[in-house]
Amino acid sequence: MFGIFKRILNKRKKRNYEDIAPDEIFLDSKNLPNFNTYQFEGRLEKPLSARVFSIFGLVCVFIILIFLIKIISLQVVNGSLYRDRSKNNKLKQTLLIAPRGSIYSREGKRLVWNQKSKNSKNYPSRKYINIPGFSNLLGFIKYPAKDKSGFYYEEDFLPKAGAELYLNEILAGKNGSKLIETSAREKIVSQSVVQLPRDGKDATLSIDSRIQEKLYKTIKNLAHSVGFRGGAGIIMDVNSGEILAMANFPEYSSEVMTEGKNVKKIKSYYKNADNPFLNRAISGLYTPGSIIKPFLAFAALQEKIITPEKKILSTGSITVPNPYFPNKPSVFKDWKAHGWVDMVRAIAVSSDVYFYEIGGGFDGQQGLGIKRIKKYLEKFGFAEKTGFDLSKEAIGVIPDPKWKRKNFNGEIWRLGDTYNTAIGQYGMQVTPIQMVTAIAALANEGNLVIPSILFTATSTKISGVKIKGLPKNFQIVKKGMRMSVLEGTARGLNIKAVEIAGKTGTAELGSKKQFVNSWVIGFFPYKNPKYAFTVVMEKGPETNLLGGVYVMRQLFDWMAINTPEYFK
Repeated sequence: MFGIFKRILNKRKKRNYEDIAPDEIFLDSKNLPNFNTYQFEGRLEKPLSARVFSIFGLVCVFIILIFLIKIISLQVVNGSLYRDRSKNNKLKQTLLIAPRGSIYSREGKRLVWNQKSKNSKNYPSRKYINIPGFSNLLGFIKYPAKDKSGFYYEEDFLPKAGAELYLNEILAGKNGSKLIETSAREKIVSQSVVQLPRDGKDATLSIDSRIQEKLYKTIKNLAHSVGFRGGAGIIMDVNSGEILAMANFPEYSSEVMTEGKNVKKIKSYYKNADNPFLNRAISGLYTPGSIIKPFLAFAALQEKIITPEKKILSTGSITVPNPYFPNKPSVFKDWKAHGWVDMVRAIAVSSDVYFYEIGGGFDGQQGLGIKRIKKYLEKFGFAEKTGFDLSKEAIGVIPDPKWKRKNFNGEIWRLGDTYNTAIGQYGMQVTPIQMVTAIAALANEGNLVIPSILFTATSTKISGVKIKGLPKNFQIVKKGMRMSVLEGTARGLNIKAVEIAGKTGTAELGSKKQFVNSWVIGFFPYKNPKYAFTVVMEKGPETNLLGGVYVMRQLFDWMAINTPEYFK
């Protein structure tokens, strides 16, 4: 193309004469062929000048250069970038996040639900009931997360604790997706759903929100007023294992933890020495003290080492000779002198001497020994997971010779260790949920149920574990617990609204025994047990006289007015 223009220009330059006008050639300018001059017939046109061809050539060269530069930019410099953008703009897959199911209490109160987000999130916000006492029960979640480019690297709601975790298979939905076709200018051309999201299902808890709230407030108020570090309480159906209330103090806020925006508040939770993240009901390990005694009484009856009528004298202590230092005998004290007590009375007044003797033996009275003590405690679910939460549930400890050798530099097991284990001291540790499961098995006479917070509206046994025992032996132990309420250590639970059977426990803590765990366990109604309960108040001052019994008395008085249906 450039060559043609060059030749034309060269030829034009070689001419050394001027153009001849047409009228000089044709002297006779008549219109011989009769051309239509009004239609420009017969007219000779003047040729283009050399300057026009030069300008036109330069314009063509400029246009070609622009095209070359653009092609290099698109294909070489930014080729990969525009290739990827082209693909994305044309067809883009978007995640459709499935909402989680809502959570309700057994009486229909909404505890957890979804709310449309105010910002541009592709999923709803999770909202929790704004009443103290529910956070450790309900737990919290973590939202789906995406990077700066807008791609999700965590596509699901991640449950972290509580009912959100326990019931995730019910609450969690299944995400869907859609394809979006866009133009080069990033305008949506069309959309099509590839897979519809499947919403999570709603769940109804066995929890009565009214009792849950009241139990928590009572535990919290007592802890604040007398100096307990924390506390936990559980009420459970003795037949189905459904939990009516499960309170923990202190606690965090489910919504604060789920949103994750209040950094200052979240840091305060982690810095709190009382650990609000600890679900004390299932993961808190506590020395049980005397609440262990009903289970030893049952074991002694089953092993026939004592009859329920036989009386043992409690003068306030027993003295065991020391074979190595005769002038330094070992003295094991009772919390008071009870006189002559049979089994029912011993349970009612919580005689340490009685349980020292049936536990380890003394002065002609045969004892169970540590092996049989451990055997029967394990039958009732101690040092085992109840099945409520296999991942976070604590196991606990029943001390024995092997445990002592491991933890005390090979020391041997002594009689005094058996005595202390028989009254729930030494190295024994249990969880509140183990205690409520065990006391339920006493109340229903041998069925070790699996605790659950899912409401099924049934009253059938949900566990196949059966504790073998004579019905009369269960009844004797239950009679002792009823007497404890009528005239023993649990007298504070003696109310008109319902007959209650109970047992208290005070476990000494600290090198100087200056702290205690205050326990109460029991069931109601006494003659036809429906619900078992346990409360532990954690690490309070030894001088304080209020504890687990006080909590349950406040709750029972409130229930008699507000939820009397549970006493029928």
